[in-house]
Parts: sequence; structure tokens; C-alpha cells
Amino acid sequence: MPIVRIDHPQGKSAPYKQALSSGVHAALRATFDVPEDDCFQVLVEHSAMQLVHPAAYLGVNYSGDFVLIQITCNDTRGLEQKKALYRAIGDRLSAAPGLRREDILINLVKIENGNGSFGNGLAQC
Repeated sequence: MPIVRIDHPQGKSAPYKQALSSGVHAALRATFDVPEDDCFQVLVEHSAMQLVHPAAYLGVNYSGDFVLIQITCNDTRGLEQKKALYRAIGDRLSAAPGLRREDILINLVKIENGNGSFGNGLAQC
């Protein structure tokens, strides 16, 4: 049931955006056991003035290719699964589209079961 929002710098190519989308989804499938067809994502591009971040934070130096990934998911995964997800996203997005690991910020928003509907006015989860 993850819903993914990926905020990235504007002006990126369609293959870049596809690599972001497929890389995050593949990481979710591998670490959170998400079904293949459970892919709900919003990709949003921003100018430098709209994707605000410091040059560095907690010893991590960011570049102009900074990407923010927010994943809303059920509160059913433990810390080790979350760490595996962060590693998998870093691995996949550094391979394609070639992001630096330092430029990938990931934020999980956990919700309780029953706090979402996939349609028809039903709480499928």
C-alpha cells in the first residue's frame, strides 16, 4: 500500500524520471514485499527555489541533484526492514539514474491499518 512522492530538480529527462520511479518501486518490492502492481507514485519537479535544503546536514553534503522521497506506508515494518529499504533505494538510484547516495533523502510516513482506501469507499487494508 505504499504511496510514494518523489520530489526532484526540474529539467530532468523522461529516462531519469523513469529510473527514479522504477528504482524506488523495485526497492520496495525487494524489502517491503510490495506486490508488483502496487505502484502508486507522484513525481514532482521543482526549481532550485522550490526544493529547499541546506548545503549540508548531519555530515551529509548535498548537491543540486538532491532528491526527496517520501513513502507513506502501513506501520507493519521493523527497523531492519526500513534500513534495508534505505540501502536498496540508495543502491538502485546510484546505479540508475546515477544519483549520489548523499543526494537521496528518504522519509517514511507510517499509518495505521484502516487509514486508507484504494477506491470504492472501502478500507481494503
